[in-house]
Amino acid sequence: MDNTALVSVLVLNYNGRRFLDDCFNSLVEATYPNMEIIMIDNKSTDDSVDYVTKKFPSVIIFQNGVNGGFSLAYNNAFKIAKGKYLGILNNDVKVDKGWLEPMVEFAEKNPSVGAIQPKLLSMLEPNKFEYAGASGGYLDKYGFAFARGRVFDHVETDHGQYDEPVRVFWTTGAAMFVRTEALKYSGVLDVEFVHHFEEIDLCYRLNLAGYELWAIPQSVVLHFGGGIITYDSYKKLYWNHRNSVFMMLKSLEMKNLQLFWIQRTLLDGMAWLQALASFNFKRVAAIPHAYFWLLTHPGMILRKRKEVKRLRKISDKEIFKLLFPKSAALQYFLKGKKTYHELVNNDK
Repeated sequence: MDNTALVSVLVLNYNGRRFLDDCFNSLVEATYPNMEIIMIDNKSTDDSVDYVTKKFPSVIIFQNGVNGGFSLAYNNAFKIAKGKYLGILNNDVKVDKGWLEPMVEFAEKNPSVGAIQPKLLSMLEPNKFEYAGASGGYLDKYGFAFARGRVFDHVETDHGQYDEPVRVFWTTGAAMFVRTEALKYSGVLDVEFVHHFEEIDLCYRLNLAGYELWAIPQSVVLHFGGGIITYDSYKKLYWNHRNSVFMMLKSLEMKNLQLFWIQRTLLDGMAWLQALASFNFKRVAAIPHAYFWLLTHPGMILRKRKEVKRLRKISDKEIFKLLFPKSAALQYFLKGKKTYHELVNNDK
């Protein structure tokens, strides 16, 4: 087993000067012996590039020349990364010194593993999980995402309750470890997502391609979270509704598509009525905005479906075994199941 496989650590930055000391100091001090660190700069207008060049000379600077969003930036950087594995990081993270070793060791022992996620804790409250990924991500059959340690807006305190390595459905883009060979097969991030769910869409394709995804909580990363787009913003609400449906429309077999569309639109209709009743006008506007986009892009969605079909090795029947079989939203909002354990044990 090669314990020193090259890892290319890719850090996306846009005007993130305030985060860069914590991020790059932690990366430079990490104990893994064989990594290249690349900062991908999305045409920052602050002094991020000059600062990193002078203070962290070992960091490779890759300038996109355009702020084309999360997916385009990483897709461009994938082309220059040399590693057997890729460490995809937000700039508002701080890694534990030994964050890479558990993931590299697990991946080297298990060639079917396509991606891994560390335990993600809050930089502001290190005893709590962080919203973006907590201790590994899951999906219900309607396209709603949740995680061990975070279900919708409820974030748990970390008591070690999710410290066992476990197979998951998705790994967070805030701190994601990917096998380069798997990425070459599944295809890169989809730029049509713009923001949010792009890493979950990638993970869906990795699952369809027959790769396993795991959470390895022995690896720890702290995440500031919400550093670019706040969690309750209109944009986040819009993109989450739009992209979660978009992902399922791309990925489902045709025989399962109609039922999904009916059920998901009913659930989003209920969410819209609840938002109206609670005067949550951001969500009231975001949901129809999301569906307007979906309904006005049928050609593009059909093209994306064909791309996914070409790489598929796993049927929906097998994928459904990995999905939560009920509506996580109904379990959470109507039945009060606020934690991962309550949600998955809801029949007990």
